[in-house]
Amino acid sequence: MSRQLLAMALAPLLGLFILGIGNGFLATLITVRLDAAGESATVIGIVSSAYFIGLALGAMVNDRLLLRIGHIRAYGSFASLVAVTVLLQGLFFDPWAWFALRLIGGWATVGVYLVIESWLLTAGDQRVRGRLLALYMISLYAAGVLGQLLLGVTNAMGVTAPFMVIGLLASLSVLPMAMIPRVSPIIEHAEPLPPHRLITLTPTGVMGSLGSGMVVAAAYTLLPLYLQRNGMSVSQVGQMMAVLIMGAMLLQYPIGRWSDRHDRQMVLIAISGFCVLISAAILWLPLSTPLLAVLLFLLGGGVFALYPVAVSHAADRAPAGALVRMSQGLLLINSIGATISPLMISPVMTAMGDAGLFWAFGSLSLFFVMFFSWRRHVRPAPVPVAPFTPTTPMTAAGAELVVTEELMQGALEHEHLEDLSEAVWDVDAAEPVVGPPAEDESHITYYDDVEQVSERK
Repeated sequence: MSRQLLAMALAPLLGLFILGIGNGFLATLITVRLDAAGESATVIGIVSSAYFIGLALGAMVNDRLLLRIGHIRAYGSFASLVAVTVLLQGLFFDPWAWFALRLIGGWATVGVYLVIESWLLTAGDQRVRGRLLALYMISLYAAGVLGQLLLGVTNAMGVTAPFMVIGLLASLSVLPMAMIPRVSPIIEHAEPLPPHRLITLTPTGVMGSLGSGMVVAAAYTLLPLYLQRNGMSVSQVGQMMAVLIMGAMLLQYPIGRWSDRHDRQMVLIAISGFCVLISAAILWLPLSTPLLAVLLFLLGGGVFALYPVAVSHAADRAPAGALVRMSQGLLLINSIGATISPLMISPVMTAMGDAGLFWAFGSLSLFFVMFFSWRRHVRPAPVPVAPFTPTTPMTAAGAELVVTEELMQGALEHEHLEDLSEAVWDVDAAEPVVGPPAEDESHITYYDDVEQVSERK
């Protein structure tokens, strides 16, 4: 990666890291504070859902604002609004006011992500997107882990101290962006594939994206409630959440590389089945703190890998011309899952107690096992066409960032056999069909070495 490219990407990534430290433990902080005030799991779920509603709304409309005022001014506006909403939460306590503030905060937060992801998208061409995305992920996950570890430290400083620290970090994150030259990358308004066409194109990708949004949102917002109600201090809750995120960061890539060389539908079945086992272990085993940490580490690796493997599976079937819009559409489906999750699972916790969280996790995961198994029986998975890309996009620009040169080339080389014109009739493709190769058709998967290629030829 050239020094010029790194210099252009450094400012937004540094801003993301600074803001992400505070944002990394805000959801946990809100959950434990609401629980300490005696609010029910249902109320906590409703307040938590507001953030994801704001994310979904912002992902659909914030790009228009960005096109009008430019990246740097938009970043300053969104980050300042994040700081204001957090500081107001520290000034007074009211669940329904917090609902409104979390909704506004979610809308502003996704605006920050939009600025960063679109900046990275236009910082380089498809040849370097993989490296830029890797830097983005490192910044995001590292900030999340550090933020969770800081939860106990800031909470010990006073009731309002955590909110003040988050507000200060949000304000401070403006500096890297404000100090760079006034150059704004050009972006276009996103038009993702609508849900009904995505279902036609990739039912497995849609269900994987929806399910991932549900379980990840529940992990961020309701797992802290489970931990605190099982006798853990605020500091211990933060440590356990850091372990969960660490599992997501360290295990996502190995799982993805495994999916490159195997049937991705089987990988999705295995991930879901693994989450069933982890949920059962947490429910039924006598748990010590170290054992719970190991289980949460493994759970983080499983639930956070579900979305990128599902997107990679969908990309194995999509024509090259539909990759960007398909990725953007799956991101919207993921956002819908995150929005409804706290509203669905928190009443289960109210009715069944704290263990209801893992009964819900286990039930959802079991449903995914059955759905993915059925889809594999109805339509076996195609050969993987490009390397798995670990990703946590938040906006349509981030979804486009996932479409690397390798993915585009693989899609162009494997467009054949199955007519999907109903789903992608308005996109250009080398051929209007995609799917698994015919038995007598030679094909080269991206991970073959030169000797294997020569043998097939």
